[in-house]
Amino acid sequence: MKQKAAALRYNTTQENAPKVIAKGEGKTAQKIIDLAKENDIPIQKDEDLVEMLSKVELDQEIPPQMYKAVAEVFSFIYAATKK
Repeated sequence: MKQKAAALRYNTTQENAPKVIAKGEGKTAQKIIDLAKENDIPIQKDEDLVEMLSKVELDQEIPPQMYKAVAEVFSFIYAATKK
């Protein structure tokens, strides 16, 4: 099974929900992960969530049915970084 990755952005002052800003598999997924590491962006491994996010068009807000799962990711990131 190929590695998959997705990246989210959430600008609370300009967006109603997080947006998928990058997604891919194989070499593209590795590039997303490498860029996150290089920029000290927290990474959480969740294959089911990545599968769902991969179905969202780039630069589109996630659908409401994904809010709970993504909120759990943001909660993890907040706890890990205290930001």
